[in-house]
Amino acid sequence: MSVENMGPLPGGADDRPSMSPQRRAVLLRLRGHPGHVAVADLAPQCGLHANTVREHLDALVDTGLVTRERAPAAGRGRPAWRYRARGPQQAAAREYAGLAAVLAARIARTSADPRADALAAGEEWGRALLAGREPAGSGRQARAGVLKLFEEIGFAPEADERALSARLLRCPFIEVAREHPGVICNVHAGLARAALSGLGGDAETVELIPFAEPGACLLHLGPGPGSGPPAGGTAGTCSR
Repeated sequence: MSVENMGPLPGGADDRPSMSPQRRAVLLRLRGHPGHVAVADLAPQCGLHANTVREHLDALVDTGLVTRERAPAAGRGRPAWRYRARGPQQAAAREYAGLAAVLAARIARTSADPRADALAAGEEWGRALLAGREPAGSGRQARAGVLKLFEEIGFAPEADERALSARLLRCPFIEVAREHPGVICNVHAGLARAALSGLGGDAETVELIPFAEPGACLLHLGPGPGSGPPAGGTAGTCSR
């Protein structure tokens, strides 16, 4: 797999990208909403033109502080984006980063099948994180639950309307992933598989493509173009 594009930004609770006072005000206003908000609703509250607010929001998406999704289709035309501020990063993610470094190095050094062992480790992690949770009510809710888990850990997923796939804009384990991509990325694939299965979804549809594009990895959680295990296990893919 190629890591030339360097993948997602690092994740972490202490990430505070510099921003203008106006952009910070937009972010603070967005944080006052419990759910997703359309630009048309947020702009009057900020006292700014909708295009200005949209520009700030898109920049905040790029830095991983805000997520966006398509609004439900209503009539003709492409649905508008809705935005939501990310919640505080869980402190546990930073602790897992240190453990991940040790785990990845050990698997890479001693395992006869690093990919399989990494997937198994990720699946155990996923089952532990979801212990006691009830299955979701639908496949879409199950996929949304997986993305919520990845958001809490620090991956800043940006999903499509049906939560079938997501761009992972950040990674709290990025340095380890660059050093041992065949191990740590498969740990994350195993995490997604176990989480989706535990929430009542189909784990066989999971595919994680590390460093798929500049600034992001791709996570597929449902059937569709580009998802599903490729024939022969193409390099750069963490599907199973």
